[in-house]
Amino acid sequence: MKKYQNTQENIIIIHDSNFEYNGNKRYDTPQIIREMDDNEKPREKLVKNGPSSLSSHELLAIILSPGTKKEEVLTMSRRIFKEYGEKSIVFETNVKKLKKALDIPTAKACKIVACFELGRRFFHKRKGKQIFIRSARDAAKYLQDMRELEKEHLRGLYLNSRNCLLHDELISIGSLTASIIHPREVFRPALEYSATSIILAHNHPSGISKPSKADIEITKQLVEAGKNLGINLIDHIILSKNKFISIPVEYII
Repeated sequence: MKKYQNTQENIIIIHDSNFEYNGNKRYDTPQIIREMDDNEKPREKLVKNGPSSLSSHELLAIILSPGTKKEEVLTMSRRIFKEYGEKSIVFETNVKKLKKALDIPTAKACKIVACFELGRRFFHKRKGKQIFIRSARDAAKYLQDMRELEKEHLRGLYLNSRNCLLHDELISIGSLTASIIHPREVFRPALEYSATSIILAHNHPSGISKPSKADIEITKQLVEAGKNLGINLIDHIILSKNKFISIPVEYII
């Protein structure tokens, strides 16, 4: 940490790698890798101490390096995990969707998708690691990473006839409205992965679990669309920081 005194304005400015303090105001400042000590730079830490010494956003920063003119790479990588969610981004395969949602260049979106696809191919599909989701409580436990997200995310869990998880899809980011949620976006993965049922979930960053009128209406529409396709929407849950509830509509059993 470095401290400077501006004698003309009689204020103190404190600099460290995370923030700048000026009088009574705090300003978040980006971590600029070239200005960091060598033992704190992600690549140098990886070489010296191995990957376990790095946080997730530091590992991603190495993949995405360099940053862009408007965003330093460590700031970018931290924002990506914060806005998209760690579990969501692991399963994301749509480059265009990722680019648009995070406002990042196509090349960096490609790197993210390729990085996690390699991980899935080598490690995710191990035998004996099947996930079964038999209740709303199981779904809420599996999706607990959504509780801390600052934006509203809609996720779909696609199950086979034994309630085994076939696929986890981030369907949209943003408040649920009929204009951004269309049945084809919800049911396309079900057809692609031969799922027989779906559990939907979205978070309320406000902390209020009560469903809105839009939540209920959209859920009703999706239940009816599922009937026509022979794919059951068996639950739609809302997650807040401390609890979850199911949206009260007549689900297919």
